[in-house]
Amino acid sequence: MTEVSRPINPAAVSAPAANYAHAVLTEHATTWLHTSGVVPIAPDGSVPTGIVEQAEVIWSNIAAMLDEANMVVTNVVSVTTYVTPGHDLGPIMATRDRALNNHHAASTLVVVPELARPEWLMEIAVIAAG
Repeated sequence: MTEVSRPINPAAVSAPAANYAHAVLTEHATTWLHTSGVVPIAPDGSVPTGIVEQAEVIWSNIAAMLDEANMVVTNVVSVTTYVTPGHDLGPIMATRDRALNNHHAASTLVVVPELARPEWLMEIAVIAAG
């Protein structure tokens, strides 16, 4: 797909705190993909107990959704990650960076008290444009 988005990181704003863009400008997009919160349920129905493993399952599920939509990770323009308290955020962000192949989307990480099922430690919603 043709690139229709580019990161916006104004010099008048301090640099992003990690590997993401402050904003993403999308122009002339004809295809949009909005996911629900993607949860850490593997195709066999299992849920890993560790948060990094849950992040890997979630990003694998997101990759399958992108593929089904004829998109790739560079089409992702926004990522919202919801994490339950008490986890080291560095490995979670590193998993995101690997999944996105260092593509910089707009990104928000929110610590929430709990998710819909107690075994879920995180979920991620993305928006992709093409």
